[in-house]
Amino acid sequence: MARSTYISENLNQRQIDFMLSLDDYELDIFTLDDLKKKFSQQFIEINELVENLVHKKILSRIERGKYCRANFTDEKIIGCFIGNSGAIAYWSALNAHGLTEQFPNNVFIQTSKPKRNKTVFGTSYKFVNVAASKITGILTQGQGNRKYWITDIEKTIVDCFDLPEHCGGYAELIRAFNQAKLNSEKMITYCTAINNIAATKRMGFLAELLDKKGLKNFIRYAKQQINKKYNIFDPAGTDNGEFVNDWRLRLNISREEIMDICNKQY
Repeated sequence: MARSTYISENLNQRQIDFMLSLDDYELDIFTLDDLKKKFSQQFIEINELVENLVHKKILSRIERGKYCRANFTDEKIIGCFIGNSGAIAYWSALNAHGLTEQFPNNVFIQTSKPKRNKTVFGTSYKFVNVAASKITGILTQGQGNRKYWITDIEKTIVDCFDLPEHCGGYAELIRAFNQAKLNSEKMITYCTAINNIAATKRMGFLAELLDKKGLKNFIRYAKQQINKKYNIFDPAGTDNGEFVNDWRLRLNISREEIMDICNKQY
């Protein structure tokens, strides 16, 4: 990162020196504690410096104790930063992986620590709290201070079947499943992690119906998870439709409708 030029009429020398130090360390987003650990020897008045720079609109406050440069707006990085090291997931991850053309109104962040939804710089963030055992299949994107985390394709699909209310609609999820190139072993690992038998049955049935390449092992695994209980295929739909004994599912979306969804072109 090139060292920036700061207007001396607007900033005093200590503030200029502080901003140049942020340049040297390539820091765009940071906590107050991070700054104190890094610069405590050089700047003893960090709280005052940061507050003055926020007042002068050189820095922006994201939330208590967390800041970024005023022109920093990367929603993925900000979301993971305020989400207690959470990961971009669900509908947002489907979009990031090119599995849906729909843009969510929120940035979805999966985290194992409770966090209230909030809006930062005009962007709404929805934090989905899950058990720590479900936190897996995470990719690291970016580098240095511009790093963020996102669920990989298989984990994104599995997460959306686990909590479909966060995926932008069941038809969109079916279409994404059809389009995605999926790895059996990853699917098995992630289904084991979420421990949701109904979701696993739905994915197994769909993989078999669509004759998904490379998912024979996953289909075999999914059949081993089948219990006696019947589940409706679309959990948000009505309790009607064909009973599929092999999968203990009731198709409230018919096979023909599923194929039509998969074949629909935009």
